[in-house]
Amino acid sequence: MNRLGACSWSLRAESPAALARLVNDVGVSCVQLGLDPLVRGVWRVEDVRAAFDAHGVEVASGMIGMQGEDYTSLATIRETGGVRPDRHWRANREAAARAARLARELGLELVTFHAGFLPHDAGDPERVKLVERLRELADLFAAEGVRLGLETGQETAATLAGVLAELDRANVGVNFDPANMILYGMGDPVEALRTLAPRVFQVHVKDAVAATAPGAWGAEVPVGTGEVDWPAFFGVLVEAGLSCDLMIEREAGDARVADMRTARELVLGLRGEVLR
Repeated sequence: MNRLGACSWSLRAESPAALARLVNDVGVSCVQLGLDPLVRGVWRVEDVRAAFDAHGVEVASGMIGMQGEDYTSLATIRETGGVRPDRHWRANREAAARAARLARELGLELVTFHAGFLPHDAGDPERVKLVERLRELADLFAAEGVRLGLETGQETAATLAGVLAELDRANVGVNFDPANMILYGMGDPVEALRTLAPRVFQVHVKDAVAATAPGAWGAEVPVGTGEVDWPAFFGVLVEAGLSCDLMIEREAGDARVADMRTARELVLGLRGEVLR
């Protein structure tokens, strides 16, 4: 396995300097950087570089959100997530093109995002539309020498594997988030990892418990206290020969640095065990 880092948006930093300090507090030296503040011009590349160099932080990969995404409920994100909404497609494409250029400027090889609830039926008109849009984004990023990782969770592993085959783009793979499989009720994360392993570019370290009622969210919880079978998960990573980066993500709670440090200790312990 490769680098262990933190997801920048988990730390809710208001500036690059504050972010770099918080990454140090987590106890890691690399970050998956949310590119949206740079895309919008709120942050500058030179400020990110200066702050990260001063604190010994490396940018391992990037992440982008899509305009109009509403995570209020499963129903709202199904309607608004990823590249699905027609009314936001032009703006999202333009923002993605800026993100691709920024990724190249920062020397990144990977940017991840949610494609948005991919239909299982290959003949579904909505799936045809989404695949066309994903191909367009894939080509934008390929022109800048950047790979794309599609987040897991909003569809089953089998559906995502089918879409990747249909896309037929070597620079598109998977950012595997085991907690998202549980949060969205889309299957066992260990078996899903086994299915998608050949296309996994990066892993998010996050945990969750399943919803107790149909149509409801599961709940994100600190790593090690949820339903992800971490020893089995790391066993599949080793079995599949994956040497991808691991990025700790925490999107709930008010003790995020402490929770992410706990996740770091769990990963380091398991990584030592499975690599013996």
